[in-house]
Amino acid sequence: MTARWARLPHPEPAPARTRPYDLVKEFVIALVAVSLLTVALAAVFGAPDERPVTIRSWAQADPADFLSTAFAELDGSSATATYGPPYNSAADGQKIGPVGLAKLVGVRRPIDTADDFVLTPLSDAPQNPDVASALATYKNAGADQQGALRKQYADATTAAKGDPTQIPADTAGPVQILLNQLLSQAQAGSLDGQLLSSGGFYQSDYTKPLLFLNDGTYLAGLADDRHLSGDQWGMMNETGNYPGQPWLWLYTFWYQISPFDHTANADALIWGLMAVLTVGFVLVPFIPGVRSIPRYVPLYRLIWRDHYRSERRL
Repeated sequence: MTARWARLPHPEPAPARTRPYDLVKEFVIALVAVSLLTVALAAVFGAPDERPVTIRSWAQADPADFLSTAFAELDGSSATATYGPPYNSAADGQKIGPVGLAKLVGVRRPIDTADDFVLTPLSDAPQNPDVASALATYKNAGADQQGALRKQYADATTAAKGDPTQIPADTAGPVQILLNQLLSQAQAGSLDGQLLSSGGFYQSDYTKPLLFLNDGTYLAGLADDRHLSGDQWGMMNETGNYPGQPWLWLYTFWYQISPFDHTANADALIWGLMAVLTVGFVLVPFIPGVRSIPRYVPLYRLIWRDHYRSERRL
């Protein structure tokens, strides 16, 4: 039987309609069209990104905040100086319950704020005799004497109603001379390069300048003005009247509610919560009860209503 059917002639298939198609040509046309459209839209609307905030722009726009932050770095009271791992051992860092995640990682990026942000940039730059003498006096002083010199500057700042730019010249000791010179270097733009320098060929480590900027109030003020702070859903926002990243809503949502909106461990807790939610989402097909929800709540029939309607006709 099989051999008999095999000997029967097979009908030729009907010829299919064809037309020439140049894939490379289509790709080139699409690429050129999208490129021209991108350039045209960029020329009309511009980019949502603003100019980067630098140490120079900060020092020029708000010298009082720069001096106050530089003094906090020298005094060891800034946010970076008291942060803990991975920068120092001043605190335990972020935790999830009793587990100190940051402490487990350890100090991987050691930063001494007084040395890295103030003393080294001053030491590495050519200085006039007054600054060189003040630098030598401060570096050669003991811990107690350095504390007394910083207290002299702090008292002078208090007398100037909290504005270090209003301290009379040569009245607050060596610390005043050092910080005023650091301000001059920052306003000239050299401090950006000094903090960016990593000793390698590629200078792309922005850790120090970003930490220094973040320790002040200037950067945070700019973020608040542009609705980029954590309590403003800033993670999913964009500057200006541009749409942001709506897919980040779930992550930034947790920062708006208790207990995450008032705990120092918010980053670690939210990271842990999102990890649990992600694992749970992946395991939905294996969780009894949860995997049966589509069967009892048949929303899929609404989505595929055209398919089920055609089945009923058959």
